[in-house]
Amino acid sequence: MDPLLLTVREAADVLRMSTSRVYDLMRTRQLRSHKVGRARLIPADALREFVASLGEEDAA
Repeated sequence: MDPLLLTVREAADVLRMSTSRVYDLMRTRQLRSHKVGRARLIPADALREFVASLGEEDAA
């Protein structure tokens, strides 16, 4: 089973970005995340939504 929640490092690896860029995307609300305890976790579907939004920007 694929993980439903990813750490910032895992999300950065999947997106092939730096962790600082992922933090920037979360800060600007381009990438959804949730705080669970002390950890900031990103839902797997949020990554898909973010990637889909990249295609929408290219069309505009």
